[in-house]
Amino acid sequence: MAKKDPAEYTVEEKLKTLYELQTILSEIDKIKILRGELPLEVKDLEDEIVGLTTRLENINNDIKNIRENMVAFREEMEQAKRNIDKYTEDQNNVRNNREFDLLNKEIEYNRLVIEHDEKKINDAKRQEQQKNEELEKATVMLDERRKDLEMKKAELEDIVSETKAEEEKLREQARDLELNIEPRLLTSFKRIRKNSRNGLGIVYVERDACAGCFSKIPPQRQMDIRMRKKIIVCENCGRIMIDPELAGVQQEKPAETQAPKRRGIRRAAKAE
Repeated sequence: MAKKDPAEYTVEEKLKTLYELQTILSEIDKIKILRGELPLEVKDLEDEIVGLTTRLENINNDIKNIRENMVAFREEMEQAKRNIDKYTEDQNNVRNNREFDLLNKEIEYNRLVIEHDEKKINDAKRQEQQKNEELEKATVMLDERRKDLEMKKAELEDIVSETKAEEEKLREQARDLELNIEPRLLTSFKRIRKNSRNGLGIVYVERDACAGCFSKIPPQRQMDIRMRKKIIVCENCGRIMIDPELAGVQQEKPAETQAPKRRGIRRAAKAE
């Protein structure tokens, strides 16, 4: 027997199929809620670990550069000391005051170089100490985040393993139902679901109101919904509406209020 084209379905069949699909998708949503924010927390932790790892690499590179600069400053200081010794010795062999003054200026210049390099080395030591403290803090933080990630991943894997089979079964059922819904209606339904906070794309009438946004539905529109002759959406939220009876929802009937006793009758009874 040839499969019926979804476009040939009656409005009643379309609504019933949509509501069945909504029921299954709501069950999948519940599974996602059970997982909670764990997937996002895992992703955030993974991103933070990448950031901390990069930060550690940068700090280590900074420490390496600081140490290389300190070596260069020390080499420059040693060269300046050798220059001072040489110029001091040369002063003993000068032929005039002019040569002596020139050598003396060179000695003073090299002394300034040594003083400058000593200051640079002290600054570099402070920077190295500061970077080492940053490195220690970042390392501790990275270890903590890795432990948190392992714990969150284990927790997520436990939940996924518990619900994986059920979710796959539901998704397969949803795919089968989607084949029985015409593409344009299915696209509209998915768009409504995506834009609704509770993921409901089709809802029934409950207490004369839309069960999605709780806005009142006029009696004539409720009548049209019960007639099941055309697809009707809520004028307020845009959700597709379905008759509760077609959705298989048993609604409580409002309790009948007992009429109050007439006071006139009681007075008459007292008069007798």
